[in-house]
Amino acid sequence: MLRILINHPNVEIVFVHSNSNAGNHVYDVHTDLFGDTELQFASELAFNIDVLFLCVGHGDAKKFLEANEIPDHIKIIDLSQDFRLSQNAAIGNKSFVYGLPELNREAIKTADNIANPGCFATCLQLGLLPLASKGLLKSEVHITSTTGSTGAGQSLSPTSHFTWRNDNLSVYKVFNHQHLNEINQSLSQAASAFTPPSGGWGALNFVPYRGGFTRGIIASIYTESDLSEAEALKLYQEYYAGHPFTHVTNKDIDLKQIVNTNKCFVQVKKHEDKIFIISIMDNLLKGASGQAVQNMNLMFGLDERAGLRLKATGF
Repeated sequence: MLRILINHPNVEIVFVHSNSNAGNHVYDVHTDLFGDTELQFASELAFNIDVLFLCVGHGDAKKFLEANEIPDHIKIIDLSQDFRLSQNAAIGNKSFVYGLPELNREAIKTADNIANPGCFATCLQLGLLPLASKGLLKSEVHITSTTGSTGAGQSLSPTSHFTWRNDNLSVYKVFNHQHLNEINQSLSQAASAFTPPSGGWGALNFVPYRGGFTRGIIASIYTESDLSEAEALKLYQEYYAGHPFTHVTNKDIDLKQIVNTNKCFVQVKKHEDKIFIISIMDNLLKGASGQAVQNMNLMFGLDERAGLRLKATGF
């Protein structure tokens, strides 16, 4: 988040709050920012700001807002999962809009508070929303998706150590990943004209993998469909026509095209009676901080791409 905001043409960072690093220079912790900023972590909050980003762990955003009264004039963008589901989307007098621009752009523009989507959730939703929007998810959906080690956060764990992760591949949270709740919620919203709010499709059979790389998510998705490849490609291209970061193709795609960008690439193919979709994006950008800044741009009437014209690490 700091890397993006420091270089954003419309942003002034007033403070960076941290309990554990108060008084330290930001570049003492994030060493790649040495030479870019002289900001120091602050122990106190300041309220002479327009927007507050909450970059804390799941459960901690709710605790933070319970412990700190944030004035109503300050917009909040929360990167945790605390307010993503509709039944949890309010705290006190603050309510949160689910911040997936490809689904909720108009609501985001007028929102006071945003619940930023999860990384797997963003990748899978962008692969499925066009079908849901036309009531075309009529059977079970099968998903296999692999994420880089940064998806596990900063804290060390047995499955994030280099010596375990490198040259390795493993499955986890089969069929019950926590992001499935927000995915089903969004698909129900998109398909509301065709199906009841509970959703009108079969199960989302989601098998997540831990990959032996640092950044990026690649998801392969298939489901039965009567659409031809040309019809499916047209549906996806029309759905994302007004969205500057999601791009549709029938050509092969790979992670190096999108790592270090806020882009999502979606490949659409047809195999016999099944439509096959690949969705790829950077879990730290389109899956987290980049999308949060995209939401900020929409909320304040800025160019949606401001601060996010980032080059992929192509080689």
